[in-house]
Amino acid sequence: MAAIDVVIMAAGKGTRMKSSMPKVLHRLGGRALVQHVIDSARQLSARHIIAITGHGADQVEAALAGQAGLRFARQMPQLGTGHAVQQAMPVLGDDGVTLVLSGDVPLTQVPTLQALLQASQGTQLALLTLQTPHPTGYGRIVRSAEGQVQAIVEEKDATPEQRAITEIYSGIMAVPTHLLRTWLARLDNRNAQQEYYLTDVVKFARADGQPVAAHLITEAAEVAGVNNPVQLAELERAYQARQARELMLQGVRLADPARFDVRGVLSCGQDVEIDVNCVFEGAVSLGDGVRVGANCVLANAQIQAGAVIHPFTHIDGEGAGVSIGRDARVGPFARLRPGAVLGDEVHIGNFVEVKNSTLAKAAKANHLAYLGDATVGERVNYGAGSITANYDGVNKHRTVIEADVHVGSNSVLVAPVTIGEGGTIGGGSTITKDTPKGALTVARGKQTSIANWQRPQKK
Repeated sequence: MAAIDVVIMAAGKGTRMKSSMPKVLHRLGGRALVQHVIDSARQLSARHIIAITGHGADQVEAALAGQAGLRFARQMPQLGTGHAVQQAMPVLGDDGVTLVLSGDVPLTQVPTLQALLQASQGTQLALLTLQTPHPTGYGRIVRSAEGQVQAIVEEKDATPEQRAITEIYSGIMAVPTHLLRTWLARLDNRNAQQEYYLTDVVKFARADGQPVAAHLITEAAEVAGVNNPVQLAELERAYQARQARELMLQGVRLADPARFDVRGVLSCGQDVEIDVNCVFEGAVSLGDGVRVGANCVLANAQIQAGAVIHPFTHIDGEGAGVSIGRDARVGPFARLRPGAVLGDEVHIGNFVEVKNSTLAKAAKANHLAYLGDATVGERVNYGAGSITANYDGVNKHRTVIEADVHVGSNSVLVAPVTIGEGGTIGGGSTITKDTPKGALTVARGKQTSIANWQRPQKK
């Protein structure tokens, strides 16, 4: 097949979104609408990907900058879809096929696009069309009595008979670039909108005796665009339903696929169970037999086989990531921040926060505690209410807790400090110096009792 060049229409204002953000940057499944389209283009091994920007061009281009193979062409002013594609023509070689996509149509499947390119065969115009009982607002596909595509008629220009047609144009086409170039040069704006319609290339193809192919689909979500927040929410649920179905077919058990969100990439081993209202962001991997309780948020984390994430746990590994070992237990109501590395069989309990810390095998912090910038040895028991005081107002410092240490409740370990192997820290202690191995260390005020103490009385 000829080389594929992709043109993505991303210049629209999106007035009905009622937002200062350009429409194509609104997010679906954790990614900008237009990013979904770019990612699909990459899977087609496109030679060039050109995004046509216009409204909010600076914002759109800044948000997408730095992506390999992605170029921008600006449409100023916006004079219609044909005018938009004209802006990309200086980049496109006549030896290729141009695939025109819409930056606000995020759910078109790669196999569908491949089928459209196959219909084009590198030699003819091919349109992606949809059979729908709800054609209002879309250009209608007009066919001959023999079923050949003759034209696309925009709704504002359609006759009542044409408006009754239920096959619509999706806005997506594949066309040999050398033909597209000649047809674009013949566009005019003599229509109700006084715009240069890309759809007029069908009329030119027929006039030139060129065949026009159509790849017809029936799944509306594949070609549904986003024009307002209601449509965005509807497509979000369609996207999430698709993710849920794929995971369940792989063997993942979802308590309720309607209450499940993937806003990144989720990979799962065998016998994974996920309860309701869980959100997965960034890159998350769940090993064999992992169980995730209800109402958890997991972002950028690797969770090994047999681990259990209890309900209402928040794991945020943005940047440094979070790693959880085999058969670990986390939560409920726990918080793991970037750089948290839990070894096998570690227990992190309710209202415990861990940040940039490593906990070795079978270490436990079961209640109401904070571990920041710490290295924790095997089998450490870290008491309720204890914290590492790791920040002096300017710099972060590290706390080292060696193997088999017991830290009593309500202790403060002022970093930098090392707690020697096998040692015990008495409850309520504030430790500012290294402690010896095997020792009991207590650092707190002497307890005093005053007999017959009388509380002040109200007058």
